[in-house]
Amino acid sequence: MGSPISGTMIKIFIQHLGDAFVKHLLDSKSITFYSRYVDDILKIYDSSYTNPNAIKQYANTIHNNPQINPSPQNAGKINFLDLTFTRKTTSLEKDIFPKPTTNNTTINYLSNHPLEHKLAAYRYYIERIFSLPLNKENQLKEWTTIPDIARSNKFPDNILIRLRQQIQQEINHTTPPTGFKSNTQWTTFTYVSQQIRKITNIFRHTNVKITFKCNNKISQPMKPNTDNYTPYYNRSGIYKLTCNTCKLAYVGQTS
Repeated sequence: MGSPISGTMIKIFIQHLGDAFVKHLLDSKSITFYSRYVDDILKIYDSSYTNPNAIKQYANTIHNNPQINPSPQNAGKINFLDLTFTRKTTSLEKDIFPKPTTNNTTINYLSNHPLEHKLAAYRYYIERIFSLPLNKENQLKEWTTIPDIARSNKFPDNILIRLRQQIQQEINHTTPPTGFKSNTQWTTFTYVSQQIRKITNIFRHTNVKITFKCNNKISQPMKPNTDNYTPYYNRSGIYKLTCNTCKLAYVGQTS
């Protein structure tokens, strides 16, 4: 079964489990809130009706395969996806939650990729600050974190400043830009170097918008060599030479 189909079947299956075994708990108010994104689930329950151990025991009797190991709130805080929720007296405070697997590595500024690709991660980081109801303290902390990530990936500070200003203008600009055309068409160019801009700039004042694709992907050097015309001993790879007399071996690598 192909991965797109299997992914859809998993979504249908998990949705079925939710409808069959969770909906009545919401109706009875044993659970007051239930939200799921893929396999991450956030539940809010009434402690006068149930407790975390009861929820875990019930959830793990629903099906033999998916086993749930809930993480209860700690000091009034709980993490869900890339957010941390903190219980206050009259509200919930939101903050950005960097997962333990986060390594703050993005496309390096010096790499041979279009600038749009390099800035995609930072555009997401900045837009997330504007779209989430963060308080001033958490906003300031995130504004400090983003330039640190950029510097570790060789980005100059002025590029992040311009990007932030651009995103702020886009958010405040509620009317369509001048010259906007409803019949906009998109075309794709392979990005080889900055010289490709000399061609794509021709379309700047037309209804044709440009997007770029790259061939220098991480999957390229990982593909096996299928060139059958390359002599065996000229092919790149790792080799081992063993002495027939002393049986000592030397391991090397060719490129």
